[in-house]
Amino acid sequence: MSSINDKVKGAFNSSVGSLKEGAGRAAGNQNLEAEGSMQKTKGQAQKLSGAIKDTIQKGKDLLGIKSKKS
Repeated sequence: MSSINDKVKGAFNSSVGSLKEGAGRAAGNQNLEAEGSMQKTKGQAQKLSGAIKDTIQKGKDLLGIKSKKS
């Protein structure tokens, strides 16, 4: 998965997770709140993965290392 895909999916999951978490809290539904919290955390991890991929690519570019094409 590319860094852009990771970042987009991460932003989506973070946003949806926050909404579920808030809705669960407002409705007193602990299951929905927990589900939202997990989805938000998943999104944060996906965004971090995208940022790490970008950093690695920038390092490769600085060192002149070409990426392997599959």
